[in-house]
Amino acid sequence: MPKKVHVFNAGPCLLPQVAIDHAKAALDDFAGTGVSLLSISHRTKEWDAVMDECRSLWHELLHIPDTHEVVFLGGGASLQFLYVAMNYLEKKAAYLDTGVWAGKALKEAQGIGEAYAIASSKDRNYCYIPKGWTIPTDIDYLHITTNNTIYGTEILKDIDSPVPLIADMSSDIMSRPVDVSKYDLIYGGAQKNVGPAGVIFAIVRKDSLGRVSRHIPTMLDYRVHIDKLSMFNTPPVFSIFIMNETLKWLKSIGGVEAICEINRKKADTLYAEIDRNSLFTGTADREDRSRMNVCFVMAPGKEGLQDSFLSFAKEAGMVGIKGHRSVGGFRASIYNACTQEDVQALVDCMKEFERING
Repeated sequence: MPKKVHVFNAGPCLLPQVAIDHAKAALDDFAGTGVSLLSISHRTKEWDAVMDECRSLWHELLHIPDTHEVVFLGGGASLQFLYVAMNYLEKKAAYLDTGVWAGKALKEAQGIGEAYAIASSKDRNYCYIPKGWTIPTDIDYLHITTNNTIYGTEILKDIDSPVPLIADMSSDIMSRPVDVSKYDLIYGGAQKNVGPAGVIFAIVRKDSLGRVSRHIPTMLDYRVHIDKLSMFNTPPVFSIFIMNETLKWLKSIGGVEAICEINRKKADTLYAEIDRNSLFTGTADREDRSRMNVCFVMAPGKEGLQDSFLSFAKEAGMVGIKGHRSVGGFRASIYNACTQEDVQALVDCMKEFERING
């Protein structure tokens, strides 16, 4: 029997087993059609049912108001950086610089028009969320990245903004309640919490569109994709199917409110061990710690044990805990489908490593 593995990859994410099992079955026979999911036409009533159900689950789980619509697109969140500027940037925009992905979003906007960082935590390698900044009222929108996977920081409360608010929620969507009404746009890649790589979600306030004077290429115009129900061109069928199955699983366990408490407990468990263990120390400021990506390093004076711990953890079944190259150390991504059992296994591994090497 193979040993139990515990997956902490930063993305693509660990998916609920039930979603994987249903995908396996659909590969042989999608919705009783006798056709594989990989061969199904997106112009069928069976596929229409999946798209309708998936949109409905997004609205239900996040309590999305009728003012907003959900679209599913390809290209990854990185292409959305361009979508944002094309659809919303008329005169100038402000970006909160909290890490690599926020910086890349800003760079794309600067290729379209005037955009700047309203505040930044780059001075300390993005280990905190900037404080004390003021939102100007003469900008077209404020863009934030709510969770920063590389550095392990997260904005856990919705911002009250006097201007349109846009958020990249790639890595914490569906992990906690969000007041969608406060945002003109929420977007992100699915591959952290809500599905596999290959599809993005965009939650768009419909009346926020059509306000820029530029020509928007057809494929980059949110209005086109809303009007065509995310099927202006062939959608990423396989990825959307698994997204739908993942959302059905989330609903079955109590929805976003329930998973928020589960995620809080997982994060508290792991951070408590990092703070207790003499061999490790966290990298993010405590008040800004992410519940999704727990980043830590060897304690001062123990740096020489890093490779030993990685080998020890791998042998114990821990997968994907090596930190990003820009910060080093370790990163445990504990997205929705990661269980308390997985987290406890990592904690036990850290304790045993301390016993041997402390």
